[in-house]
Amino acid sequence: MRLQLTEIRIAGFGGQGVILSAIVLGKAASIFQGAFATMTQNFGPEARGGACSAQLVLSDSPILYPYVTHPDIMVIMSQEAYVRFAPELKDGGIMIIEQDLVRVSSDLSKEIQVYSVPATRIAEELGKRMVLNSVMVGFFTAVTKLLDADAVRKAVADSVPSSFREVNLKAFEKGLEYGIAALTNAPISADAELETQYSPE
Repeated sequence: MRLQLTEIRIAGFGGQGVILSAIVLGKAASIFQGAFATMTQNFGPEARGGACSAQLVLSDSPILYPYVTHPDIMVIMSQEAYVRFAPELKDGGIMIIEQDLVRVSSDLSKEIQVYSVPATRIAEELGKRMVLNSVMVGFFTAVTKLLDADAVRKAVADSVPSSFREVNLKAFEKGLEYGIAALTNAPISADAELETQYSPE
């Protein structure tokens, strides 16, 4: 799979695994897919509960400038992050949101594709709310088709403590499955009403 230069911003609040999500995706690209990746991060005044974001640049060639200027893809896990960062997304870009925590406003004046996933709910069903980031990483992998699923799977396994490896891999697979299912439907436009697509078994 050829990886074009892609700028990604992941944002939410502390405790959602924002930074770890970026680490996993960067590791998948650079270590397990033989590409290149850079990551920078920002924290709010508190580690847990405060604003948090990570910027990731992925490419199949060496990266000359490591900072994100106009993201091609944005992963948003809180409404505060949406308000702050949504205007940065490129026209034609992809926005991935936590379905139960983020509302897309109708006044976003650009053409984008929006995909939503109830990552927190899915994680809670697995018994560990903290693995919502692995759900989101799996969903990201499916809907963007940017990285090989097996490379991301290996990066998840390599990036979490061994005691949490199994549940994180289960979370990744749940997110991947949800994303594959989401692709059978048209992406949500920025002014559309977001509907719940996930029904707990």
